[in-house]
Amino acid sequence: QVQLVESGGGLVQPGGSLRLSCTASGSIFSIGAMGWYRHTPEKQRELVAAITIGGSTNYADSVKGRFTISRDTISRDNAEKTVYLQMNTLKPEDTAVYYCFADRLGVRSWGQGTQVTVSS
Repeated sequence: QVQLVESGGGLVQPGGSLRLSCTASGSIFSIGAMGWYRHTPEKQRELVAAITIGGSTNYADSVKGRFTISRDTISRDNAEKTVYLQMNTLKPEDTAVYYCFADRLGVRSWGQGTQVTVSS
C-alpha cells in the first residue's frame, strides 16, 4: 500500500508562485507514474501534470509554460519518493484542490488534497 502526503498549498496573489510536494511512502517499490489532478466545482477533475518513472512529462494545456513537474528518483534511505509541482504565474482560474496520485502495479493511490487559492 502506498501513502501519499501533500504539502505546499495556500493563498497566493495572481502572478505569484507556489511549490507543491507529494511524498510517497509504504510500498513504493515499482511506483510508476506520479502526478497531480485538481478539482473545482466548475471543471470537476482535471489532470494537471504527470511524470513517468523515465521522466517523461505531460501537462494540461492550461498550465503549459507555467507549471513544472519533477520527481526525486532516489531518497536518502530509499524509503520515500517525492513529486513536485512548481507553479508560476498563477491565475485565479488555478484555484482548486490539488490531489497527488501515484500508480503502482495497476493501482492508483491518492493524496488527501491541498487547497490552492489564487486571489488578490
